Amino acid sequence: MTNIDPQVLWIAGAAVAALVIILAITAGMRRSRTEKLREHYGSEYDRTMRAAGSRSAAEQELVSRAEEVKTFDIRPLTAAERNGFTNDWTRIEQQFVSRPTTAVVEADEVITDVMRTRGYPMADFETHAAHLSVKHPRVIEHYRAGHALIDKHGSTEDLRQAMLHYRALFDELVNEGVDVQRDMPVEYETNADRERRRLFTSGEVREEDRPR
Repeated sequence: MTNIDPQVLWIAGAAVAALVIILAITAGMRRSRTEKLREHYGSEYDRTMRAAGSRSAAEQELVSRAEEVKTFDIRPLTAAERNGFTNDWTRIEQQFVSRPTTAVVEADEVITDVMRTRGYPMADFETHAAHLSVKHPRVIEHYRAGHALIDKHGSTEDLRQAMLHYRALFDELVNEGVDVQRDMPVEYETNADRERRRLFTSGEVREEDRPR
């Protein structure tokens, strides 16, 4: 029977113990990062994980986009810029009464203009959404929902809902409101909704302008 040096056994045991500790620390750090990313990104975390195919790939994507956004010179709007964009938005809402499709498309364009003015680079929709999700992880859901309704080419009600979603993001970007989850109820009305309802009641809207 071969005698094993006790010192060798001690060294081997210490190495195993150290490995176990390292693995435990690594697992703890991974759980901590996951919890922080989930807490920050909310449903955007789940959407990214579905798109990436795995948790590790999704978390790497979220960390990478955050690092990328750090390189941008993001700034708040000046008072003059804020007033200008607010006036643009009011005009778009009023236009929704007679030209809902055009109004929603222009709302999307205004969101892009606000982003560019604040320091976000020019990009396609998905890249814009990814960049916005870093600092505005809750209202980014409205951006995606509004854009999806435009692509749907749906009814006037779909366009109205798209305007509601865009309004939530517009308020966040222009007024720098607190980034919290907002439910957009169906009964909420924009200024354009109230005007449209008034015109419907008075009979001043052409038949082709009525919701289908």
